[in-house]
Amino acid sequence: MKPVNHTQPVTVVRGRVLLGSRVVENSVVAVAGTAIIYAGLETGLPDALTAAGIAASDVTTLVLAPGQLVAPGLVDVHNHGGYGVDFLSADAVAARSSLHRMHSAGTTTVLASLVTASPADLFAGLDMFAGLAETGDVAGIHLEGPFLSAARCGAQDPRWLRSPDADFAEQLITAARGHLRTMTYAPELPGAPDLVDLLISHSVIPSLGHTAASADDAGASLKRAAFGLGSRHGAVAGRRAAVPTVTHLFNGMDPLHHRSPGAVAAALRAARAGTAIVELIADNTHLDPYLVASMFELLGADNIVLVTDAMAAAGLSDGQYRLGPAEVSVSDGVARLQSGALAGGTASMLDLVRNAVAAGVPMEDALHSATTVPARILGMSGRIGTLAAGASADLLLLDANLRLSRVLRRGVWISEG
Repeated sequence: MKPVNHTQPVTVVRGRVLLGSRVVENSVVAVAGTAIIYAGLETGLPDALTAAGIAASDVTTLVLAPGQLVAPGLVDVHNHGGYGVDFLSADAVAARSSLHRMHSAGTTTVLASLVTASPADLFAGLDMFAGLAETGDVAGIHLEGPFLSAARCGAQDPRWLRSPDADFAEQLITAARGHLRTMTYAPELPGAPDLVDLLISHSVIPSLGHTAASADDAGASLKRAAFGLGSRHGAVAGRRAAVPTVTHLFNGMDPLHHRSPGAVAAALRAARAGTAIVELIADNTHLDPYLVASMFELLGADNIVLVTDAMAAAGLSDGQYRLGPAEVSVSDGVARLQSGALAGGTASMLDLVRNAVAAGVPMEDALHSATTVPARILGMSGRIGTLAAGASADLLLLDANLRLSRVLRRGVWISEG
């Protein structure tokens, strides 16, 4: 371990710690500056401090109250805004304000999602969020469209939907300046196979969704994406190879039917085989809690990522909001278009974790799908979503009911109860 710059503050949090997939008593997380320098049993701390050139007298120690837990900062890979801010129509100042409040609420890493819109609006949004990715405010960009099915468009504006177009896709990728991380697409559209290949060639994860595809078409597309990603981004140092994702499983696709299984069946088979990761919006609106618990039991936490699909109303009260070009009404926390279609979520990542646990999902599994799995999707395993030496100093202090007490992001306390 390299000696630590002594101008950096050194903080040790002592108590129950989520280490990997287990909660371990009598453990510590030691932070120097923006990074974790040690996470493990308390007995190993003295040697770690010595190796880093840190005297015990230079350390500030925080001892957790009984029942509290140290967990990694949460990671949201599908988020359209919150706290009154719609990402597609926001300027950088408003977006940063919204992101800071998300960070303070426990989601320390956010992938900014942009809904389908006019080319001008998409290019403007890509340019702005590429800048915010370069400053570290977001982890990159997710495009939810515009290559989606009109039959399963949900809250996506049908005016701007189109079949995959290689030239236009290249322009979108270029506008993101290397920060486009995922793109949702409908595999049944003409040109979809070439789009999948193009995305993979630019290290963009294809995410199947907003689709009316048959099970055969969806399955073939997921296999193509998994093979392409595996060939280009294979497993490194024992880590799993990159795999495609499925945008908010069950939502924006035909319901599972015993004579017409559709994309849902293909997604389930791929996730069970470990060749896809499915998004679940566990807000008790998009999915019934029983179904959420069933998915964890059938697929395993390693093949599930919890996402908010948050929109501008997230974190605020009922009222009128926007989701890209669309007007949205929020009543009892449920966001809908005038047509009645669901229009994004209003829950936080920590809400989703609590909901999943209340549904019967083991706490460690729910947190795994909100930290480790999304970090892997972003290609940031070991850097975020984990409490381990070398990772970003992003951690949450949670009480016995998984309520937030404090948030440390990049070594700075940004929220405390």
